[in-house]
Amino acid sequence: MTRFVIFNYVCTPNSGYMKYLEFTFQTTPCTETVNDVLSAVLADAGYDSFLENEGGILAYIPEELFDEETLKMTLDNFPLEEVSIHYDWKEAEDKNWNEEWEKNYFQPILIDDRCIIHSTFHQNIPTVEYDILINPQMSFGTGHHETTRLIISELLTNDLTDKSVLDMGCGTSILAILARMRGAKPITAIDIDTWCVENSKENIKLNKVRDIEVELGNAGLLKDRGPFDVIIANINRNILLQDIQYYVERMNPGAELYVSGFYTEDIPLIKEEAEKQGLSFEHSHQKNNWAVVKFKKEK
Repeated sequence: MTRFVIFNYVCTPNSGYMKYLEFTFQTTPCTETVNDVLSAVLADAGYDSFLENEGGILAYIPEELFDEETLKMTLDNFPLEEVSIHYDWKEAEDKNWNEEWEKNYFQPILIDDRCIIHSTFHQNIPTVEYDILINPQMSFGTGHHETTRLIISELLTNDLTDKSVLDMGCGTSILAILARMRGAKPITAIDIDTWCVENSKENIKLNKVRDIEVELGNAGLLKDRGPFDVIIANINRNILLQDIQYYVERMNPGAELYVSGFYTEDIPLIKEEAEKQGLSFEHSHQKNNWAVVKFKKEK
């Protein structure tokens, strides 16, 4: 069975149409881990949607963003050893990709029987405690990915009443929206992607929640933000290792940090850096080799 793995799915405003190139990547060995890592590094190079394919993956990039030198450099620096990757490409069929995603791939997500994530076109949605509506212009953050589910489960078991929250790498701002529904305020959501920021604002309005400020930027913004009682960072291992120090500087005494976006085998590296910055390890959970880790700043 094939599945979409989309990190920053975008469409042109209003119409949803954009000229795309379709790349066929053949990976050896062809494993779930290799294909997931390949999708992640290609996402950093501008590719925004991925489909599992026999022998590898299909990857799509807006024609105007494609640069072959960037692609070659990305593959030359592939982080897994003894992996062979070959590719070819063609112009993708013209279609409304956002509509295609909505019709065929974005299904309602129920998490822990308490939180459901869906869009306005879904029908017969079960009634649960937290009902989140999103406009799926991008799907990393719809709840399909294990890391999003893992952090949602953490937020559902944590008392967030009147706590200030930072959602770092907010994507669709599902996590910020859920935190607000659970009583957190104020909330700051930050992402480096303009599309994420705009989509976040749409989703916040759609869910009729307040006290969430969305900003474009990276950890460099934090020196003038907070301090926070809870920080959520669902990004990737290397960015987390680089930025944990900045999170700690903006955490109140007793504040909690939830990090995800990395594999189970990366937990020791994340734990080492967090403890180096003065945080204490609370616990970790895993799902399909993806992990979430909770840390706490001493009072």
